[in-house]
Amino acid sequence: MKIAFDVLNQILVTLWHVAPWLAASGLVFALLSKISPCNQGRPWWHKRGLATDLAYWIFVPIFTRYLRIWVTVSLTIWLFHISEGQKIADFYAHGHGAVSTLPLWFQAVLYLVGTDFMLYWSHRAFHQGVLWKYHAVHHATQDLDWISAARFHPLNLAFGVAAADIVALLCGISPEIFIVMGPVNTLASCLVHANLNWTFGPLRFVIASPVFHRWHHDKKTYDRNFAGSLSLWDWMFGTYYMPQGALPGSYGIGDENMPEGLLAQIVYPLIQRDDAGADGRLVEPAA
Repeated sequence: MKIAFDVLNQILVTLWHVAPWLAASGLVFALLSKISPCNQGRPWWHKRGLATDLAYWIFVPIFTRYLRIWVTVSLTIWLFHISEGQKIADFYAHGHGAVSTLPLWFQAVLYLVGTDFMLYWSHRAFHQGVLWKYHAVHHATQDLDWISAARFHPLNLAFGVAAADIVALLCGISPEIFIVMGPVNTLASCLVHANLNWTFGPLRFVIASPVFHRWHHDKKTYDRNFAGSLSLWDWMFGTYYMPQGALPGSYGIGDENMPEGLLAQIVYPLIQRDDAGADGRLVEPAA
């Protein structure tokens, strides 16, 4: 009974924190996409899979919060030999080691560059082999918009944003950085998924824009533009794609069996064959 009460309490707390963000983002991006849309079509509140997206906005904060705590505590016991709860809390209160002595603004830069670099490579990994079927959940949305930003399978979250944050904590980054960068990362993720024709002009080779990331969701170019915030990584490692005079517009995956609904999408990759191709079809093993 206590566990059920705790889960319900976390859902209500998450709703309390997430609802204002959803409302504000909904209004802002509705206006912006009306002024400068990338793709004409239905507004985000009429998108296919809206209920699924909303469910992920509740699930993801709860899942990642407990995963970060559990894994960080376990690794702290193993790496730093600190096992008492209060001592662990004190150890991370303001960061630790040489990194914690750096100015907060510099720590923020380190966090942004370091975690985005890690996420670039983990993102590329999730487009390969057996990992793709978990990341395909994110690409399955057919009406790509800002609210699609939270649609990630738990395994994808665990080896993506959660892992990057855990590494940052273990390296000594102050938790105060997460208070600031958490909302910034959320807003940036919403922005790059938004239905906007923004390219950021000359900054497009450094900063990920909505058009940049929407090319990544296009069925024909899903193997390009892996960076979440800094398109610089794609430019450096040969995966950059931003053709002039063209816009992406074909979203989703080829797997027609991908279900809607949070629980159904969590279970679906677990029952798929491991040789599911990146386009959603099954790939025959090489002879």
